[in-house]
Amino acid sequence: MQRTHSPWFSSIQAGLVYFLGVFLVAFCLGAIRTIVVAPRVGATIAVLLETPIILVVSWWMSGWCTRHFNVGAATADRALMGATAFTILMLAEFALSVVLFHRSPVGYAAAFVSIPGAIGLLAQIAFAFIPWLQSRLSQFGSPE
Repeated sequence: MQRTHSPWFSSIQAGLVYFLGVFLVAFCLGAIRTIVVAPRVGATIAVLLETPIILVVSWWMSGWCTRHFNVGAATADRALMGATAFTILMLAEFALSVVLFHRSPVGYAAAFVSIPGAIGLLAQIAFAFIPWLQSRLSQFGSPE
């Protein structure tokens, strides 16, 4: 017997996998940025170099997830996928910040006020909107 899932279940599954794929790449790139690039060019330039790479990975991963999990093109389906991924991303980032890097919750939040932190936050918000944006662009014939 074949199981059928609600469209929202597919969106949540896709959001989880979208988060995992992008997070793994971003975590590795973040380590390289922090250890190798930032000491040479500064934190802001390092983040500016890393961000387009992560956004391209996000675009590709979102397209793959929407196809693999058959996420509908409806705004609600894509918004749920992006919101799921974004929520898990922020929780994972907060947990890693506190546990691995021994930051306080206030220190974690304060990092977003810096220029590199603000750039990163804007990229994370873009990450959340990519599934929806791909759906909107596909209505105009642009490939995902």
